[in-house]
Amino acid sequence: VKIARSGPSTSAITGAVGARCAPDLMEGAILPSLPNTRISSTGVARVAVVTGGNKGIGFEVCRQLASGGITVVLTAQDETRGGEAVERLKALGLSGVVFHRLEITDASGAAALAGFLKARFGKLNILVNNAAVCGVEYGQEFDINEEKFAGLDFHQRVEWMLKNAREPIDSAKNTVQTNYYGTKHVIEALLPLLQASSEGRIVNVSSNYGLLRHIGNEEVRQELNDVDNLTQGRLDELLEKFIKDFEAGSLEMHGWPTKFSAYKVSKAAMNAYSRILARRHPELRVNCAHPGFVKTDMSMGFGVLTPEEGACNLAKVALLPGGGPTGAYFAQGEEAPFV
Repeated sequence: VKIARSGPSTSAITGAVGARCAPDLMEGAILPSLPNTRISSTGVARVAVVTGGNKGIGFEVCRQLASGGITVVLTAQDETRGGEAVERLKALGLSGVVFHRLEITDASGAAALAGFLKARFGKLNILVNNAAVCGVEYGQEFDINEEKFAGLDFHQRVEWMLKNAREPIDSAKNTVQTNYYGTKHVIEALLPLLQASSEGRIVNVSSNYGLLRHIGNEEVRQELNDVDNLTQGRLDELLEKFIKDFEAGSLEMHGWPTKFSAYKVSKAAMNAYSRILARRHPELRVNCAHPGFVKTDMSMGFGVLTPEEGACNLAKVALLPGGGPTGAYFAQGEEAPFV
């Protein structure tokens, strides 16, 4: 099943996105700038949670969902920055946005968020797991506006990042804990609320770096792709093996990626977990979505898409029509293979 194509050109979602997020994708929600505004086909506003919502892609996802009349709970680990993000959205006329602090690696924090949602809304319709870390460091301070970067094309910029990135073991461990286990904490805590709503949606923000082609070990690649037999316990074992091989300096020997290794492995694991979850909970829509190479802090501004464009690719998946695909991977708005 493919995503519905964008309809006629519209300025319904403000900013650079324009026609990329057309009203026919909003599933019953006519955007505020259009006539006959309504917030849902049932008259009850849907509720969405967006992790890592204070800046970049996450902030834009919040804005675009809120522009469609969806009540958005913007979460971030920094209370000040999260609160400021909500105020910026309210200044745009989006009053249906609230902030709740969330550090996704803290299971008790995820449980507290679930309690807040249950008490205030009694349900959750959409969960966008955007919060993540890239797990690499750069050995020098630099300005992406420097002249030496000005003439670099997309591939040259990526090559520069790969050449200059360092990945200490502590960063690798934190990346796996955040991108995989942290996201799992949030899903597990909010799952009952999603199940209580009509066809709850989970969008796990992924990456082309999470595709199985980046893992050289054929056995591991096959296991991660065998979602009929793969278990969460086996995923834990594979991640433990990855960290052990990382510490031993034997990533290449065992067929693991050697550049942005923890980011790639954590995203591949989250893709696999998403497919397990979709199989286990057919009443939900659980999908992975790659927003594209976006100009954000994580990409050091080297991306080719704006945050608005990247967020639109995620919002499309969050707002797929009822009965749409589940357990699927979307690359820049189109369904694509996990490999």
